[in-house]
Amino acid sequence: MSHAAGNVIEGIFGVVKPMIGVVHLLALPGSSSFDRDAGMEPIVAAARADTEALLEAGADGILYSNEGDLPYRVDVGVEQATAMAAVVGELKPLLTLPFGVDLYWDPLATLAVGKGVGAAFVREVFIGVYESDMGQLRPDPGAAFSYRHTIGADGIAIFTNLTPEFASPLGTRSAGTRARSAVVSTLADAILVSGPMAGAEPDLEAVREVVDAVAGSAPVLLNTGAKSTNIGAFLPLVDGVIVGSDLKTGGGTWNPVDRERVRRFLDAAGAAR
Repeated sequence: MSHAAGNVIEGIFGVVKPMIGVVHLLALPGSSSFDRDAGMEPIVAAARADTEALLEAGADGILYSNEGDLPYRVDVGVEQATAMAAVVGELKPLLTLPFGVDLYWDPLATLAVGKGVGAAFVREVFIGVYESDMGQLRPDPGAAFSYRHTIGADGIAIFTNLTPEFASPLGTRSAGTRARSAVVSTLADAILVSGPMAGAEPDLEAVREVVDAVAGSAPVLLNTGAKSTNIGAFLPLVDGVIVGSDLKTGGGTWNPVDRERVRRFLDAAGAAR
């Protein structure tokens, strides 16, 4: 990791190798999984409880994602985007940490929500072409970066997945080549390395390949699969970690955040820093 790459992350989170905890929102309006009878109140309540748990346990940052909106869309509706902005807006008075948003799988909607709620960063798939469970993903990085500028959101850092969960890249380029190209051609602020699905870790050598390929020109973060039991192997390689499932009760993605599991993860990460 170069000093410059480290400064991008340290500039946002104020620490070296931050631990960014994920708050997985319950299904929002516009999703086929949304509970219309219950409405918005349980969504806000669950997100508030998870946020308070992460703040109390000592996370370095928080990422809000619409994990509950199964099956995911590649063209998020206005109702989903507004609902997510409303939930995060409700919680913003609590937030003493840098936070980001991710609205699956729509970079423009993610940027719009990020701008609306004052996010420090966004996570999405901004590069590449993929076959996926959601159909073909074809993000347009030029359009996304132009949109960020148009809406006055240049201060929001873009964290891009190198390969999203539930998907595989089309083409024959290696992960390292695609990472190096992404840094040069899009000026992404950080590269994220994921496993095959939420909660699944990537291959350690694949992470090493990406880190070596970008050669400190951009930070690399572990995006899925981080656990208290494996962070000691991953953290020496990467510039930070986004973690969700391992912080939940029983390690289940859809369960509430467990303060003791957060503390256990932070202790393991602290030992590996």
